Amino acid sequence: MSGLMKLEGRTGIVTGAASGIGRAIALALARRGCHLALADVNAAGLAETASLITARDLRISTHNLDVADAQAIAVFPDQVMAAHRGVDLLVNNAGVALGGTFSEVSAADFEWLFAINFWGVVRMTRAFLPLLKASDDARLVNLSSLFGLIAPPGQTAYAASKFAVRGFSESLRHELKGSSVGVTVVHPGGVATAIAKNARVSNATSPEHVARSKAFAEALLKLPPDVAGETIVQGIERRKARVLVGSDAKFAALIERLAPVTYWDLLGRKFRS
Repeated sequence: MSGLMKLEGRTGIVTGAASGIGRAIALALARRGCHLALADVNAAGLAETASLITARDLRISTHNLDVADAQAIAVFPDQVMAAHRGVDLLVNNAGVALGGTFSEVSAADFEWLFAINFWGVVRMTRAFLPLLKASDDARLVNLSSLFGLIAPPGQTAYAASKFAVRGFSESLRHELKGSSVGVTVVHPGGVATAIAKNARVSNATSPEHVARSKAFAEALLKLPPDVAGETIVQGIERRKARVLVGSDAKFAALIERLAPVTYWDLLGRKFRS
């Protein structure tokens, strides 16, 4: 496919649409005339997102969905098709964070995060790929992270999941080359969402360290979600294979390419400053 992807009249699914980047993506898509199936575990937040969409000629459906629930995902395509005529866009945005070093994080918490951040992406992709392939112009968009480009200490679980999303997306893009389905992987930097505040923290981590870590993380989360959402949707329109969101993600990607082994010697100092 060449040229811009026309989103008007298309139908998109956005997971994690109740707040933050997911809500911003949904609103940016709606501004372009895209019908939407919005999914999240937060029903009240979903209703609020839907209420912010003022265009009356759009089909908007909301779906209470836990992307860690394999059975719920298996029946989700039928639910979407009951409300819409097809699917042209799938945005796998839902995700969670987990603080603590590898020795501090329990196996159960590590698996909890992977069930959402990685297996949710894989299962949603498997469930909806046949519908995407039925479209004459479709796109799969998977949200990785700045920590899918670099892997700081204290982020073994989160970085592993986001590197996995990146690898899955890039390999799938190569497999789908020549088809009607394009693949975009997104690496947001510090976007001002509640992900740090809502992060699960290991019981083995001291309260003082937790407080310092959350304050540090929240200080980095500066980019307004609406700017991030607009950047991502512009990348979708332009059929970009990779979208870097924010100057911090662009800078980190450059340093990692220049110093793939020792990048944290430089970036660690910059982040702390």
